Amino acid sequence: MILAPMEEVTNPPFRAFCKENGADWLYSEFVSADALVRSVRKTLDKLVISDAERPVTIQLYGRCIDAMVEAARIVETVSPDFIDLNFGCPVKRVAAKGAGAGMLRDIPLMEEMTRQVVRAVNLPVTAKTRLGWDADTIIIDEVAERLQDAGVVALAIHGRTRAQMYKGESDWEPIARVKSNPRMRIPIIGNGDIHSPVKAKEAFDRYGVDGVMIGRAAIGRPWIFRQVKHYLLHGELLPDPPVAEQVEIIKQQVLQAREWIDETRGILHMRRHMACMFKGIPHFRDLRVEMLQAATIERLWEVFEKIKERGEREGQGSE
Repeated sequence: MILAPMEEVTNPPFRAFCKENGADWLYSEFVSADALVRSVRKTLDKLVISDAERPVTIQLYGRCIDAMVEAARIVETVSPDFIDLNFGCPVKRVAAKGAGAGMLRDIPLMEEMTRQVVRAVNLPVTAKTRLGWDADTIIIDEVAERLQDAGVVALAIHGRTRAQMYKGESDWEPIARVKSNPRMRIPIIGNGDIHSPVKAKEAFDRYGVDGVMIGRAAIGRPWIFRQVKHYLLHGELLPDPPVAEQVEIIKQQVLQAREWIDETRGILHMRRHMACMFKGIPHFRDLRVEMLQAATIERLWEVFEKIKERGEREGQGSE
């Protein structure tokens, strides 16, 4: 069970909570190779990892081979367990410049970049990509073989094209086809729409992948990894934690975010996570607005107490 890389999400505090809740392998946020070689402070901060997170991967993206090689050498100095090459990010500011999923339009460059990064570092190198640029260019079969030949030790595949972004349903059949290819020797990790333990089990049983990567479904719900593991082992669906426990979980994350950056930015950062929580409480709109408008920890704690009281009064956990 793997935590997917997500910009402005998979920072050290959030990774720690996912690890505590059963994630086996963690990914950093996206790290720009160009910004890293220029020593941009915000980018250097993304290289912070701890031994408690291991195994942990730092993911790089970029268009220029020389910058990616230099950035990989810089990443190696902080000793992650893996370096991952991002060939799947679909956002315009990345893909339109030829990086991320933009690499799917230049497979020879993708292959050569991978080969040179693998040669430049002693750490194992993995890659993450998509099915193709659009529905007319589903080229993941060729891409997988060429990346394996270039030296990656594992490949994560998101079951959408770049054109789809995050819309529609992900297609796992091409992922299964790559996994069943007798020429493929490396582990294949599936990604896309794993939002429940049932979907995770289907990914293993129906598509035969070696690992399942969870992204957006973990935002505000780091316990999803615990739920998936319990279901895989026992066939039983665990409910979400009661509201009081969820409050304590998010409070710990807010405190760690404050320690990681500062109070104001830590609260701003956590709003995305808070917005995804407490879904089972009836008539929650007013408290949600209060929670997302709170600008200090003192005020946020006051709102959390109201949320706990509302949850206890209604006898609700979260759905």
